[in-house]
Amino acid sequence: MVSFVDQVRLFLRAGHGGNGCVSVRREKFKPLAGPDGGNGGDGGDIVLVADPQVTTLLSYHGRPHRASDNGQPGQGDNRSGAAGVDLELPVPVGTVVKDDDGVELADLTEAGMRFIVAHGGQGGLGNAALASPKRKAPGFALLGTPGFEGDVTLELKTIADVALVGFPSAGKSSLIAAMSAARPKIADYPFTTLHPNLGVVQAGDHRFTVADVPGLIEGASEGKGLGLEFLRHVERCSALLHVLDCATLEPGRDPISDLEVILAELEAYEVPEGQVPLLERPQLVALNKVDVPEARELADFVRPELESRGYRVFEISTVSHEGLRQLGFALGEVVDRARAEAAAEPEAPRIVLRPRAVQEAEFVVRPEGGSYGTIYRVLGTKPERWVAQTDFQNDEAVGYLADRLARLGVEDELVRAGAVAGSTVVIGPGAGVIFDWEPTLSSTAELISSPRGSDERLDDRRRATRAERRSGYHERMDAKAEARAELEREREAGIWTGDDEEQA
Repeated sequence: MVSFVDQVRLFLRAGHGGNGCVSVRREKFKPLAGPDGGNGGDGGDIVLVADPQVTTLLSYHGRPHRASDNGQPGQGDNRSGAAGVDLELPVPVGTVVKDDDGVELADLTEAGMRFIVAHGGQGGLGNAALASPKRKAPGFALLGTPGFEGDVTLELKTIADVALVGFPSAGKSSLIAAMSAARPKIADYPFTTLHPNLGVVQAGDHRFTVADVPGLIEGASEGKGLGLEFLRHVERCSALLHVLDCATLEPGRDPISDLEVILAELEAYEVPEGQVPLLERPQLVALNKVDVPEARELADFVRPELESRGYRVFEISTVSHEGLRQLGFALGEVVDRARAEAAAEPEAPRIVLRPRAVQEAEFVVRPEGGSYGTIYRVLGTKPERWVAQTDFQNDEAVGYLADRLARLGVEDELVRAGAVAGSTVVIGPGAGVIFDWEPTLSSTAELISSPRGSDERLDDRRRATRAERRSGYHERMDAKAEARAELEREREAGIWTGDDEEQA
């Protein structure tokens, strides 16, 4: 049964943004009182949180597919849709996040660190938010954009002060069980330990953590055995403790040869840039199993040579606990020294975000050849987002997209790239959105009688007051009386007579 997982692949789908609403407010005596469609809610993000209570990625091994909530669509009466709830995924401290191409995105080395690994989609604007003095009655709304969908890899690198390294069955699990409260699996066969074990050691005033790394063999850095898979757990350790088996019965093995093999594998392992190589870190040697008489003789024989190489050597026994107290104090001193050196180092400079003096191009037009002629691909954050927000079933929405692209300068750039009327234009990567380009990017929305985004039904139809109606009535009566008086003056002047009227 799997009890420890230190590398998983997650399939994430962040919430999609909700669509904007198209609605018209209705009031008494005024059924069309203006747009009141609300905005759609943003989709929920997926957030990784470094939790010290989590020690393994096992929960994601069986459930690698995770998704956050979608944003709700907007409604009438200026009611915006609810935003999707963010999904928080607790991960162990020391988790490294990488994208699908293996590029490191984040390193969660401290408890409480948060990283948005998948951003939710943006909610679409309703027609109330799209209204303007030139567009008083938008008959469309923007769609919500989709959230992030993709894969990421979580890789756990154990954070401990001391790493126990050595051949299989050298007694590393027994040592960590004897020095701490950890209870790893212990047996008399190789590769008993299939995952790193952590233990907290208290030696006087010294308190530090110890990691039991699965056994290394020759060729571990090339993928043999289990060493390469777990060598990354040694990267964050301040010191190394070589546990050498002095009671091994395998032919051709002795503490010196075992140490040389382990050193070669540690040297071949490449640590990330900026970290101290493994062999340049403090190293101590523990000659284990000295409770066996033959092992004690061998330990006394090899100890001078190891000390001549500069190692501090301790003869220990996990059965009788001989030498464990001295070893614990020595490791505590090394760890405290490493912590003091780390504290003395200057803090990393704070990242300050400043606006760029020269703004990068918001889009690019790239001609591409094909069997059916040249196509012109438009790539850019804004054009691609605008296309995703457009409802192509609505002519007015398509016209609005055309206006936005024209203002951005897409048409001018297409002309510079050599596009002519009828050329195939693709917006976005891959299949994208394909259309036959016309220099004006016109749509049937221009055929409506009123300007785009206006509605004659929403013109001011305020009811006249009683005084205004009386004034208008008197004006009409005065105009009629003046017309009758003018006719009478013309008759008296002989301009026309009753006979002429009868003949007419």
